[in-house]
Amino acid sequence: METVQQIIDESKNELMNTLRNWVRIPSIKGPAEPGAPFGMPVRRALEAALNDAQAMGFATRNFDHYVGDVRMGPLGVDPLGILVHLDVVPVGDGWTVDPFAGIVEGDHFIARGTSDDKGPAVAALFALNAIRRAGVPLKREVRLIFGCDEESGWEDIDYYKAHCELPRTGFSPDSSYPVINTEKGLLVLELRAKPAEDGLKIISIAVGERHNVIPGIATALIEGDAELGERINRLAKEMTLDVEATLTEGGLKLTATGILGHAAYPEIAHNAIGELLLMLRALGVTGALRTLADTIGLEYDGEGLGVSVKDATSGPLTCNLGILQYDEKGLYAVLDFRYPLLANSSRIIETVKAALGDEIEVLKTSDKPPHHVAPNSELVIALLDAYHSETGRPRECVSTGGGTYARCLEEGVAFGASFPEEEDVAHHADEYISLDSLMLNVRILARAVVALAGAVNAEVD
Repeated sequence: METVQQIIDESKNELMNTLRNWVRIPSIKGPAEPGAPFGMPVRRALEAALNDAQAMGFATRNFDHYVGDVRMGPLGVDPLGILVHLDVVPVGDGWTVDPFAGIVEGDHFIARGTSDDKGPAVAALFALNAIRRAGVPLKREVRLIFGCDEESGWEDIDYYKAHCELPRTGFSPDSSYPVINTEKGLLVLELRAKPAEDGLKIISIAVGERHNVIPGIATALIEGDAELGERINRLAKEMTLDVEATLTEGGLKLTATGILGHAAYPEIAHNAIGELLLMLRALGVTGALRTLADTIGLEYDGEGLGVSVKDATSGPLTCNLGILQYDEKGLYAVLDFRYPLLANSSRIIETVKAALGDEIEVLKTSDKPPHHVAPNSELVIALLDAYHSETGRPRECVSTGGGTYARCLEEGVAFGASFPEEEDVAHHADEYISLDSLMLNVRILARAVVALAGAVNAEVD
């Protein structure tokens, strides 16, 4: 009989075809429909994943299209959870290829969702299939859970918990290696304010779709003529802002350009909203927009809001202004905070309220506390051993500002799927996964599952 590793090595073409089929489904969350709580594309993505798993011979369950799972081993015996998700963030700006075509260029498999998180989800499924086909004996259940609302409100996990008990322990291949045993808290605040009564006349602003995405393009329509447009373009050069003014029938359109990114990693992106706010301030904007320019602007550490804080375990707080809307009805904005273990979310909220003043209403929409698993736990040690065995790299734990399903588990960590030297492309334009890395992920995940759930003397080689 073939070994687990031999089966994996032979599966590359099948894995690529499977991933291409999955990424071609634009599973961006949409309005709920009958039988499709997150929209039909997300339902189709879940059905595709479960159908592929069934074709491999797995037992599957579909929880009313909120979430599904794949099970193997002795069902009900201390399940090991592997949590992935099939929903993706909106496409955003800056793509050079069709984001849902599944194009391969060299070693890069390019499409929205390849790295976050359909590629890792496919890798996990193929790792389990290799274990099943090789006949590796298992001492506990292994459960691959396909979530459908990870990028939004996590209603899928709430539904799963209402209909099925979550595993106590497990991991989520939805971040990076080696092992992420610490995840910062996730705090989302909505801001609302009345329109300004004086200053620069803003006709409309509508930027951003998700709070966890750093906008790469931000536009505003203001009152003005060609002369003002020329002045703005000169001013942009003087201030080294990437903002351009163009005259339209409706007024002057300001376009600010940044670098699209993930809210958890603002240091490698550049928020276009910040560029826009600084230009609006220079043009004399007043009210809530001026306040946001003064307290946030291009900052992402919360310094201007008075909430800059960090600790040795989880690192610094980050802040992303991911959504900004403004018209004659007023301002609506959304802030995404990733705060460290030792920070207090209630104190952050009160400090933000004080910094923004009475003119801006601050509402908490969600708050997920920080999550930490001991680095000497059996789970972490086994995962680090699997990583080291396949790569020869050091065993170490790191922290992240990203939030994964791992925090849903009593003892859960993020494990994979990107490697330390690889660029973070989640939520970016031209998102991709390296094919070599993808296959290495399959081998690492298979070794980890066998180490944690395999019976005595179970092997992958």
